[in-house]
Amino acid sequence: MELGNMLQQLAGGMLITTEIFVLTLLFSLPLGLFLSFGRMSKIGVLRFITKVYISVMRGTPLMLQLIVVYFAPYYVFGMKISKGYRMVAVILAFVLNYAAYFAEIYRSGIESMPVGQYEAAKILGYSRAQTFVKIILPQVIKRVLPAVTNEMITLVKDTSLAFVLTVTEMFTIAKQIAAAQASVAPLMAAGVFYYIFNLVVAMVMEHVEKRLNYYRG
Repeated sequence: MELGNMLQQLAGGMLITTEIFVLTLLFSLPLGLFLSFGRMSKIGVLRFITKVYISVMRGTPLMLQLIVVYFAPYYVFGMKISKGYRMVAVILAFVLNYAAYFAEIYRSGIESMPVGQYEAAKILGYSRAQTFVKIILPQVIKRVLPAVTNEMITLVKDTSLAFVLTVTEMFTIAKQIAAAQASVAPLMAAGVFYYIFNLVVAMVMEHVEKRLNYYRG
C-alpha cells in the first residue's frame, strides 16, 4: 500500500477518534459537575448513590463498561441491538466513565476554596447560586485545569478502546493495515497521529490556563 493511501485511511480513522473525543468532553464535563454536586450534597441518600456510582465507574475497566453499555439493552430490556448503536454505546460509555473522574476533580477544586469567600459574598448580598457562578466557579476552573488536561490526554489514548465494539477509529484501522502488510509502519504512523493530537490538546489547554492567570489564590 502506498504511503499516501495509508495516511488517508488513518486520517479517516482520526475523524472517528476526534468525534469520540469531542462528544465525550461535550457531555462528560457538565455531567461531572452535576455529579460533584451530588457527591457533596447534604442529602445522605443522594450523596451515597453518587459516591457508589463514582466508585464503580473508576474501579472497573472502561473496556468492561463498553461491553455492558452495548449489551445491556438486549439482556435487560430484550431490545434488538442495531449496528448504528455501536457508536452511541461508545460515546455513552465514555461519557459515563469520564464524568466520574471529572466529578472528583471538580469536587477537590470546590472543597479547596476558602470558606471566607462564601461568607464575604453573603455579606455583599450574593445568593448561593450567584456566589458559585460568579466567584467560586471561575477560580475552581483555574485550579482544576491541569488535572482536566491530564484526563483529556488520557481520553485521546483511550479512544482506541472503541475497537471492542468494532468501531473503526484510527488505531483499529492501523492494526488492520499492519496485519495486511505484516508491517509495524502503520502502527508507528498511528503513534505519530496520537502524539500530534495530544500535543495540540496540551497547547490549547496551556493557552487557556495562561488566559486564566488573573485568578489567583
